[in-house]
Amino acid sequence: MVAFAGFPSGRGTVPVPEVFFATVLPEIEDVNELKVTAYLFGTLYQKRGQPRCISDRELVADATLRRALRRRGDPRPPEEKLRQALDLAVRRGTLLRVRIRVDDEVVTWYFFHTDRNRRVVERLFQGELSPMRLLELEGITSEGTTPAVVLEKPTIFTLYEQNIGPLVPLIADQLADAAEHYPPEWIETAFREAAEQNKRSWSYIRAILRRWDTEGKGGKRHEAGTGRRTSTAI
Repeated sequence: MVAFAGFPSGRGTVPVPEVFFATVLPEIEDVNELKVTAYLFGTLYQKRGQPRCISDRELVADATLRRALRRRGDPRPPEEKLRQALDLAVRRGTLLRVRIRVDDEVVTWYFFHTDRNRRVVERLFQGELSPMRLLELEGITSEGTTPAVVLEKPTIFTLYEQNIGPLVPLIADQLADAAEHYPPEWIETAFREAAEQNKRSWSYIRAILRRWDTEGKGGKRHEAGTGRRTSTAI
């Protein structure tokens, strides 16, 4: 090990949200997830343009990151460790990701999970923001290319972890039952409504779903366990 010469005073600092140290850091168990998250704080801070995001192509090509992910006694290639670390960060809710189909290749872009970036991701999924913007930020010109967003719907377990907190076995069983009973779009909308009302609890979300199940949602009801919805009188 080569001894570190020390940090320079007052230069080259990178802002890190205080909530990361209080809430996220104590929960991270995988060292590669920690390394990748720390790397992204520095790299995305130096990015120019909006939104600030980075593609998996850029991450895989970064020699410093690849070196950081190499460990003695672990034969896995850096690409595999990177993919696993990013998946963990997305599941934790630290990162948001969007997959874009460019010709025959699917490229993934990662964003820190902030209110602004969440709105950007929603606009991409809704078609209000062209995915071409992400290619421009990456410095790629793609004349004649029509990139398309690859929809990646979160599971009910991911929604819970991102909006409420870590899963426990009892809640996981209740979520599994709800996933079988209610349409996926109802579940996603119920989580979104709870977040907008700042009532992030499974009991509140379950109450929304039960109300829609009884009264109908948007003039529609569904058959339990089938995902099919039938029209109801208004």
